[in-house]
Amino acid sequence: MSDHISGPRALANAIADITDVFAFPSPDRANHLVLVMNTLPFAKVSNAFSEGLIYRFRLRPLTANAPGDRAPFSAGPEVGAEEFVFDCVFSPPSSAEGQPFEQEGTCTTPSGESVSFRVNDEDGGSGHGVRVFAGARWDPFILDAPAALKTVATGQLAFAELGAIYMDGKNVLGLVVEIDCSLLGGPTLVGVVAETLTRGTFNVRIERVGRPEVKNLMLGPKQFDPVNQDLEIRDLYNMEDAFHIQHGYEGAYRARLNANLAFWDGLDGRTDWPTNGEGHPLTELVLADYLVLDVTKPYQEKGSFLEIELAARQGRAHETCGGRAINDDVMDKFFTTLINAGNGPVISDGVDKSSRPASRSFPYLSPPNPNPPEKPEHH
Repeated sequence: MSDHISGPRALANAIADITDVFAFPSPDRANHLVLVMNTLPFAKVSNAFSEGLIYRFRLRPLTANAPGDRAPFSAGPEVGAEEFVFDCVFSPPSSAEGQPFEQEGTCTTPSGESVSFRVNDEDGGSGHGVRVFAGARWDPFILDAPAALKTVATGQLAFAELGAIYMDGKNVLGLVVEIDCSLLGGPTLVGVVAETLTRGTFNVRIERVGRPEVKNLMLGPKQFDPVNQDLEIRDLYNMEDAFHIQHGYEGAYRARLNANLAFWDGLDGRTDWPTNGEGHPLTELVLADYLVLDVTKPYQEKGSFLEIELAARQGRAHETCGGRAINDDVMDKFFTTLINAGNGPVISDGVDKSSRPASRSFPYLSPPNPNPPEKPEHH
């Protein structure tokens, strides 16, 4: 599920719905960082990218806060913070009768230089320290989503020893931007977030994603929230700047997270994250909703997700590159951290890998399924 269908607007505007975001050092090219944004749940091979959207990656240098701080890192001041933005836009698709569509894309680097590429071209386009691919890809989805939702609905862990990927074989529209780390000017730690925005003179953020499942499993459930039990909060959250939450809705997000994080923590009958009357200890970390990467460390296929943040919380040096690799079963880390804080057995949803793992070379994402399952009616 990760970030598929994460609110009413995403459901109504599926073309702008970000399903997943990944960020990791290239396993293929030293000193390069790979950024991946997947959009459009249940995409078909014949689907084009929207010419009405900006597909944006934002990266910010991070500074460590005091050891043990509930928000381990700072992304700089609200105004004037250093930031590196990679924007991709697309031409309207064109096709001759009976022929596959053709579509051109352009990626603009932080210094304003442009790189052109053609959609569904496996080689992508490159220049100015950037290589870009865009096209239909197999959805690298590692979660038994119905079991996760049943857990929320029943208050009982519903994972089986052998889970199943929901409607496996789905496709997405994948956008891969591989960048030379020298474009970032030398920071060690960076925060990464992906966004879709309206294109034109007035840009409205439709969706943004940092870590997986913040919206659907941490902000989505309403029944535990004592303050805003009837409020669908995810669209408001999607419009926020990931690096600086507006004060207007901060209280609503905190109330929802405090309640839902306590629900997850209680599923094993124990409290591993005592609140001490100050809200849930993970709420501030969740609200700092961006992937944290150490660009000086090598690619790691498994186990780097959340490692930097949790190390900072524990006052120890991190050991991995952090971020999120495509083949990493991050949902087991997600459930284990929330439910037992790593103090007990791994909480697994019974799915530990994609049926089409990513490769270790550009464009990383697996080719699309020519005959994907049909989108279910209720979506």
